[in-house]
Amino acid sequence: MMRSSLFLALALAVGGGAVLIDTAAAQTAREVRKQAEASMTLSGVIDIGREGQVEMFQLDRREKVDAGIAGFVDNAVQGWRFEPVLVDGKPVQARTAVRLRLIADNPDEGSMRVRLVDANFSKAGGEREVSTDKVTSNGLRAPEYPPMAVTMQGEGTVMLLVKVGRDGRVADVIAEQTNLTVIGTARAMNQLRDILAKASVRNAKRWTFTPPTTGEAKDRDFWTVRVPVRYAFEDSRERYGRWAAYIPGPRQQAPWKTGEDALVAGTDLLPEGGVYMVGRAQEGPRLLTPLG
Repeated sequence: MMRSSLFLALALAVGGGAVLIDTAAAQTAREVRKQAEASMTLSGVIDIGREGQVEMFQLDRREKVDAGIAGFVDNAVQGWRFEPVLVDGKPVQARTAVRLRLIADNPDEGSMRVRLVDANFSKAGGEREVSTDKVTSNGLRAPEYPPMAVTMQGEGTVMLLVKVGRDGRVADVIAEQTNLTVIGTARAMNQLRDILAKASVRNAKRWTFTPPTTGEAKDRDFWTVRVPVRYAFEDSRERYGRWAAYIPGPRQQAPWKTGEDALVAGTDLLPEGGVYMVGRAQEGPRLLTPLG
């Protein structure tokens, strides 16, 4: 069931909706399958016991999620252990909302691998409060669609790494990774990645941010944030419980120290419209065990 769900997503991305680039010399379906990945974002609520154990996990909109995927997530979450939540120095029961991100790929012919690569925790049952201990945006203007990318019918997402100075201006910026949702020759896809990346970097240099005024990071010389920039001709936002297929691009490292000791899986799949501070302590309860 999990395997068929992935290949349905890949089929839609490769042949059902995406326009091919340079179809006369397009890569074979077998070559595409080897490169393609798919992502899915799910959410739910976790009840944490006094000893940090998971007492209950409720997956949101379970009816929209494949039973095999839901079972995989259930098993992973039930095995988690948190640092006990303390109130007045005493451990208490707690409830947290969780957003989960999964990746599926096809490393071997005829097989599929599903991984849980990220989990974010927040206050359950309400909106997140505006935080002053992280970098926030001052209304980031999206770039115009590059004319050459329009001609190529090219779509994809550029993940920017932005170095924010103490004045809130952009001190440096690179395109960390560009994932495409269209298929073509290696040459055409590299050209499209370059076009989208350069347009995103050029536009980002005009952005401004509000630095943190509280917390451990407020006195840093600079901060690093990730900002996803999406290029699509139609509303192609990920549908809950469905795989979203893409062709991942090569990943670049920033020429400055970002605060990450190693490459973290799934950072190229952050939801569009957000600003994600690198090296900031995670909100909510602290997870002690691996994701699964």
